[in-house]
Amino acid sequence: MHNVDIDLVEMSLDVIKFAIARISDTDPKLGFPKTAEELKALVGETVTPAGIGGEKAFALFRDVLVKASISIDHPRHLAFVPASPTRAAVMFDLVTSATSVHGAFWLEGAGCIFAENQAMEWLVSLTGMPEGSFGVFTSGGTEANLSAMVTAREYWRSQDDSRANQRGIVIASNGAHSSIKAMAKVIDADVLLVETEDRFEGGLLAETIANMTPDDRERIFAVIATGGTTNAGIIDDLAGIAAVCKTEDLWFHVDAAYGGGALAARSVRHLFNGIEKADTVTIDPHKWLFSPYDCGAVIYRDPNLAKKAHGQEGSYLDIFSDEGARGFNPSDYQIQLTRRVRGLPLWFSLAMHGTDRYETAIERGIELARIAGKLISETDYTELVREPSLSCVLFRRLGWSPEDYRAWTYENHKSGFALVAPTKTRVGGETVSRFCFINPDTTEKDIADILATMA
Repeated sequence: MHNVDIDLVEMSLDVIKFAIARISDTDPKLGFPKTAEELKALVGETVTPAGIGGEKAFALFRDVLVKASISIDHPRHLAFVPASPTRAAVMFDLVTSATSVHGAFWLEGAGCIFAENQAMEWLVSLTGMPEGSFGVFTSGGTEANLSAMVTAREYWRSQDDSRANQRGIVIASNGAHSSIKAMAKVIDADVLLVETEDRFEGGLLAETIANMTPDDRERIFAVIATGGTTNAGIIDDLAGIAAVCKTEDLWFHVDAAYGGGALAARSVRHLFNGIEKADTVTIDPHKWLFSPYDCGAVIYRDPNLAKKAHGQEGSYLDIFSDEGARGFNPSDYQIQLTRRVRGLPLWFSLAMHGTDRYETAIERGIELARIAGKLISETDYTELVREPSLSCVLFRRLGWSPEDYRAWTYENHKSGFALVAPTKTRVGGETVSRFCFINPDTTEKDIADILATMA
């Protein structure tokens, strides 16, 4: 055996030991960022003509770089939308990379794509969308929303040749995710954000459309409702919006990137009634379905429309359409051609644990939000901004300014204790604090201890 191979084996053992220790750690470190200048001073030049060797490179990663990064699965990381991938999913992510399968075409990745598709079948079943509905795994909600809206726009244009070069309009609420605006820039569409204090109601959508000019009404090609806003966990009036979209002949998209995991929780499933009427749905398994980054999903009521919008042609790709290579090609259903089989870690974790365990873990996030709401209400210096929704809790520290919230966030984060970031209310723009519970290992004591740091 060559020396380089022995070195690689030894380093691989170190990497595996690190990975096992990391996912088994019951007291993980939160991590805190350093500036690029600080990191350069600690790490130096790592990409050199001769290389620095795997042992040194891994030591730098282990001792410096990862410590300057945040652990998203820390039980007291309650900011943004954290994540908590299962150990099974994390370990199988290593297997997925080692397998080195290109997940764009059935010819190259049939077995792995088949496994992905079994996980996708479960996701589709959660939505209640009709037989024939199906989807594909993406890098995340932004790509999923973009793929859905490209499909919607191309379908809209196919209905009338005069729309070929027309700039379309997408309607959403002011609580829609930031990716909606970003997506609209990419496809050169206008976004009409409807102002609403709480959930986006079907009646408000109908009123908004009725008040638009005839020219603008003609340009509407899609309406986006949210199945769990990232800021407050609000679920829009999906059934009401679906009814308006049917009357107006508009594409109905539900962005459930964060909240979609709760479709598996019987205690709140009824809140999503109407999602089964959607033309497209976005769900991010790397959020509330315990999969590693990056794993999103887009589901189509009519996958053939997505294939018409996204299918690519090229002489070197012709073989993928041959009789002997025919099968489900994920590249036909989203904007990405080259892709890893990013749904495999989710499939393995589902196969290993079963969907009942998933429901239990998701229900725990909802329960933690209710516990937090109770503790906040019982504390004399905090109060709820609104009742907890899904696993999100908005609350204020009485008497605090925006600067107080920021200082508190950095103090707790820098000490390695917790990461809870401020946000703003939809109406009035008041700075408040926010919990988002994903990790079922978060405890009631964690919540009480965080609130105590506000005293």
